[in-house]
Amino acid sequence: MNDTIKLIGRAESLLQRLEQLLPQAAAPVDWKASIAFRWRKTKNGLGVLQPVTQVHRIRLKDLRGIDDQKDLVEQNTRQFVAGHPANNVLLTGARGTGKSSLIKALLTQYAPRGLRLIEVEKQDLVDLPEIVDLICSRPERFVLYCDDLSFEADEPGYKALKVILDGSVAAASENCLIYATSNRRHLMPEFMAENLEYKHLGEEIHPGETSEEKVSLSERFGLWVSFYPFDQDEYLNIVAVWLEHFSVKGAGTDEVKHAALQWSLQRGSRSGRVAWQFARDWAGKKRMQARRAASGKRK
Repeated sequence: MNDTIKLIGRAESLLQRLEQLLPQAAAPVDWKASIAFRWRKTKNGLGVLQPVTQVHRIRLKDLRGIDDQKDLVEQNTRQFVAGHPANNVLLTGARGTGKSSLIKALLTQYAPRGLRLIEVEKQDLVDLPEIVDLICSRPERFVLYCDDLSFEADEPGYKALKVILDGSVAAASENCLIYATSNRRHLMPEFMAENLEYKHLGEEIHPGETSEEKVSLSERFGLWVSFYPFDQDEYLNIVAVWLEHFSVKGAGTDEVKHAALQWSLQRGSRSGRVAWQFARDWAGKKRMQARRAASGKRK
């Protein structure tokens, strides 16, 4: 009898240890906690949706110099939020020109109408089917957001993204789209040797298999939107917008323009991001100067 009791006790102890090793069920998602979420892997490899507590809120009207791009993507987003057919979107082009900011601004604009955003890192794209299953019955409209996307050959996320875009037996969920940003139009590096694969058929030029494979992913996005570097006037206009945002006076003075252009030369780029960074620096300096001046008067 005692041996039986000891055996049962050991069995229970073993079961408890095994339970600790097994993946724990994910806690239910609190959909009211935020308008934006991140897909993250826990230590036991389980994927969970984490609410973003501090959402980066940008207004559409604050994005300057990209009016054509803004119109295209906003129209697509309006269709999607309204429950009409809409396309997955690939935003490509120069760094810092507003690709990611546009997606964040659309979330701010359309969150009151049910738009939600889920940020997915490149290494987690293999979990896209799991994410889609998690949200397919929700009433909200979800943008699955992949930022700064690019692939090397044979990466698992590459094939997973192709399948979820347009290549699976299962239909994509009607309440989600993929919005991706990249500096590469075809999302993969291109090499000179690939030009040797092109073939001439009569007067037509046909790309080789390698080039066709690279194009096959980007063409699955129904809407391509290209972004370009800003010229000097556009850059200075964006600087003025952000200085106004920070309530800094004198944005049109020669002093500010000269400093802004020097800043862009040091960074090697004229872009919305560089303009934002200059405006933050300039606004911070001006506020410090104003505080020192006020402190000197009180003394």
